Amino acid sequence: MKPTSSEPIDLFSDQFHQQPYTYYKDIREQTGFAKVMLPYGIPAWMAFHYDVAEAVLKDERFIKDARTVFPDEVSDEQMLPISKSMLFVDPPDHKRLRGLIQKGFTPKRISRLKGRIDAIAMEQARRIKQKKRFDLVEEYAFPIPIIVICELLGIPDSDRDKFQYWSKLIVDLDNDGYGESSTVQEGMNDFLAYLQALIHARRQDPREDLLSDLIRAEEDGDRLTTNELYGVVMLLIVAGHETTVNLIANGMLALLMHPDQLALLKNDDQLIPQAVEELLRYNSPVEFSTDRWARESFSFMGKDIKKGDFVIVSLASANHDEALVEHPDKLDITREKSPHLSFGKGIHYCLGAPLARLEAESAIRVLLEECPDIRLGAEPAELAWRQSLIIRGLENLPVETG
Repeated sequence: MKPTSSEPIDLFSDQFHQQPYTYYKDIREQTGFAKVMLPYGIPAWMAFHYDVAEAVLKDERFIKDARTVFPDEVSDEQMLPISKSMLFVDPPDHKRLRGLIQKGFTPKRISRLKGRIDAIAMEQARRIKQKKRFDLVEEYAFPIPIIVICELLGIPDSDRDKFQYWSKLIVDLDNDGYGESSTVQEGMNDFLAYLQALIHARRQDPREDLLSDLIRAEEDGDRLTTNELYGVVMLLIVAGHETTVNLIANGMLALLMHPDQLALLKNDDQLIPQAVEELLRYNSPVEFSTDRWARESFSFMGKDIKKGDFVIVSLASANHDEALVEHPDKLDITREKSPHLSFGKGIHYCLGAPLARLEAESAIRVLLEECPDIRLGAEPAELAWRQSLIIRGLENLPVETG
């Protein structure tokens, strides 16, 4: 598993997913920046050290829009609607989009959600604790964020199941030949048709929801186009839902595997905010950054980067760098500071970070209050991890209570 100068590193085996941090430690001892092989035989540069990862995320020579470096190979028609979101564009378009989206995604709106998020978590916790044994992913970590994001956007309750399906579809696009199967195409077409009808309805009859605010958002006479609205909604599903599911589930798995830390949290819920920061660092819900491309040829960290080279960051490895915190492989919810890159860095820092933190804090606090004797219902080695080029998430997490 250790890198060599001639052999790319394979980071996507089932064995790796079970114990990634052991492998990352071995890799970091050899290199902070190396060539790896992604699924489908795609080579990429990957950053493993924290300082290298931070440098990649902040370096404007690593850009997000592939069309800039491959104008003759990548067309608008080949790009998914999410490519129109601020996560996949560069300045000046990025600044424009982020400015417009911030008008609807204000801290005031997010802070008002706290009571509602607590109520949603309480409803889910009281439902599952009657079962004695349940899947924490499917029955608790998954429904809380999807309900929150649907209510935030103004999606009718009757359509939540559809959104759950589309959410998984979007995140798993990278596992299906980049969305080439007929099932994926059919699902995406259905999703876009749904969004088209919903956006039309909100334009005709605006309401007090985020989608209406995004439609109304204007700066210097500029508004989001329909395709940009598609991109924003898809981004909110990925960044505002799927990653939060994994933050809750990965965080609870870490706590259940460290009874001393779980006991500390049960005895003092004032530790929950800093515990969430440590859980974000310790078992990040986002393992790899989204795509970046070298805008030009240049030397970076002693390596010759060519124009068009694919570059990504192992956020999970950077978060466990020995240069970042003392004893990085130890879960310690009492750390006064738990720095991490789980929400990114630089201009693409996650706009939804406050909402994700709020949901995770509420979900963990309520679950421990309602199910204080919660425990793992399977051996850690038996747990299956989702195959993804972005997220680190469990297929399921069996737990028991009572």
